[in-house]
Amino acid sequence: MDSIESDRGARFSVRALGYALAACACWGYGTPRAECAAPAARRPNILLAIADDLSFAHVSIAGYPGVRTPAFDRVAREGIWFRNAFSPSPGCSPTRAALLTGRHTWQIEQAGTHASAFPTRYIVYPDLLEQAGYWVGYTGKGWGPGNFQASGRTRNPAGPVFASRKLKPPHSGIGANDYAGNFADFLERRPAGQPFCFWYGATEPHRGYQAGAGLASGKRLADAAPPPFLPDAPTVRSDILDYCLEVEWFDEHLGRMLKLLEKAGELDRTLVIVTSDNGMPFPRAKANLYEFGFHMPLAIRWGDRVPGGRAVDDLVGLVDVTATILDAAGVRHPGPPYPIAGRSFLDVLTSGRQGIVDPTRTAVYAARERHSSSRYQNRGYPQRCLRTPEYLFIRNFRPDRWPAGDPQALRDDGQPGPMHGAYHDIDASPTLKFMVDHRDQPAIGPFFHLAVDKRPAEELFDVRADPGCTNNLAGHPGWAATKARLARQLDDYLRQTGDPRVLDGGEIWESYPRYSPIRSFPPPSE
Repeated sequence: MDSIESDRGARFSVRALGYALAACACWGYGTPRAECAAPAARRPNILLAIADDLSFAHVSIAGYPGVRTPAFDRVAREGIWFRNAFSPSPGCSPTRAALLTGRHTWQIEQAGTHASAFPTRYIVYPDLLEQAGYWVGYTGKGWGPGNFQASGRTRNPAGPVFASRKLKPPHSGIGANDYAGNFADFLERRPAGQPFCFWYGATEPHRGYQAGAGLASGKRLADAAPPPFLPDAPTVRSDILDYCLEVEWFDEHLGRMLKLLEKAGELDRTLVIVTSDNGMPFPRAKANLYEFGFHMPLAIRWGDRVPGGRAVDDLVGLVDVTATILDAAGVRHPGPPYPIAGRSFLDVLTSGRQGIVDPTRTAVYAARERHSSSRYQNRGYPQRCLRTPEYLFIRNFRPDRWPAGDPQALRDDGQPGPMHGAYHDIDASPTLKFMVDHRDQPAIGPFFHLAVDKRPAEELFDVRADPGCTNNLAGHPGWAATKARLARQLDDYLRQTGDPRVLDGGEIWESYPRYSPIRSFPPPSE
């Protein structure tokens, strides 16, 4: 499909733009109005399904034997499977804020960190679609954790909540929210003829898990091979199976939603987008800018508008998903002073091609600030990264800090807890406990140190040869030219897009309030 580049940096397909112009001649930069969108008959419904802590490798179409995801696989087979999709952050709250706004996390102030606020100046795509005549809602986890009321918002940025339907979960750790049932309520209450925009945000496979549930369900340890940065032990494999079981719960509700749309005759009129917010909740994955922390599953289906059976290797980010949703709906982002950063890939969706479709998509960018309350005075671990088809370059702005969190916390009585009893940027889990308990064993120690040790200011990985990101090439003389080139590219992009970390040091990030519990730690000097 032909496309044009707007003067505000967002890319819109000629066809979608034509629909909108046919509907009205009032594209201006003010608040969008319903009459300024494409005609309702031509506008797709939008269903976004977003898992909580799911890495790219753990869907069955990717070949992982320990998991079965028939609904994700169906969307991928009948539409497009994006094999190189990346989240804007390896944490849930900043990723969701970036996806909702279409802006990088360093462009949305406190919304770009964990458990803070969400300024109203940054408009979100559900509001834009609602103003353009869409019926909007969400179930499960919308934006969060955080305090949207602190910024003056009256509802979750994902929209009005649908949460009345409950069920008895099959295992502890799985939520009681009947996601598909709430989607059915949403559809039933939709005004006749109105397109819809729905956010399905599962709380799975976020921890905690019922230990051993995967094995009890009939899964096999042999099917749960750990990624290269985790030790191969029965405890770890069983933990991975418990994670896979919760991935399947997310997928089961997606499958029920697809059937509801089929029954209503709406499936082929719906742009179905399935992804995750960040990677698996294991050491060196979630909350890390390595492959298993921010490389996401992504499948998209849209009837005959998106020719199916294709696997695409273009580099795309979730901020590009935002631009694509608005493009498909024929809704213009208001633009300055807070323009969208993502670039629509509607042309890739409709192209009919696979492999590399748009060779200009040569890089994606991601960031991290604060994740959990894991360091003295609630400090974060600031990172930025650049991912190309071949390489991952990471800049760690505070290499003096512990990347997984301080190793020791203070107890409620103010006394130091056990050494290696903290690391709170890693979710508590049997895997973490196993690694801590066996850190002195030669077979386990290297994995433990990969997860928790301090890291250099620069990291470089050849992701094709080293998808586990265990071999840092940044200090090797033979990679100096590549590192320098990528470092310049990252720095230039961050400056162009106004990142405080490169403009003035970015200490503003340490000032944003946290609305979740804050832990205490010994001062660094101790």
